Amino acid sequence: MPHTAPRYLAEGPHVGIRHFTLDDGPEFTARVRQSKDLHSPWLFPPDTDEAYAAYAGPLIDDPAKAGFLVCEKADGAVAGFININNIVRGGFQSGALGYGAFAHAAGRGLMREGLELVIGYAFGPMRLHRLEINAQPGNTASLALARGAGFRHEGFSPAMLYVDGGWRDHERWALTTEMRDLP
Repeated sequence: MPHTAPRYLAEGPHVGIRHFTLDDGPEFTARVRQSKDLHSPWLFPPDTDEAYAAYAGPLIDDPAKAGFLVCEKADGAVAGFININNIVRGGFQSGALGYGAFAHAAGRGLMREGLELVIGYAFGPMRLHRLEINAQPGNTASLALARGAGFRHEGFSPAMLYVDGGWRDHERWALTTEMRDLP
């Protein structure tokens, strides 16, 4: 399933991160279909070629978004994805993270490593100052990833986002460059 991938933007011991391409559609959508049980009821990434093209296009072309694939270095397989949405420049220099692991990679620490790489890229070459994560209170895996990466819990937003047919509560987590500079 993996294909020859473009060069990584950043690499760790087990994974590298790179931007989405339209050519990633077949692997991405196959992995989504294999991961339905893992994602439900929290996440509904695209599972058809048409839906992938509509999803990936803005991540590729819109300057207010940046999409990253987390790929296993051993074989280039896509382990998951991390997107920075709602990027605001100027005095804010902030973006909101969304992410998902694929079933074959879940629980192996690959997304944790990938998130560290994305954070470094966001605070480095992208010159962002703040990253936010909003996760549903019952999504323990997503909350553990945020907590493990050093994000600070900042609050609770009732009925924040429309997911799976209803307005869902979310916990707000954030990380700033100053927090990364602490020992």
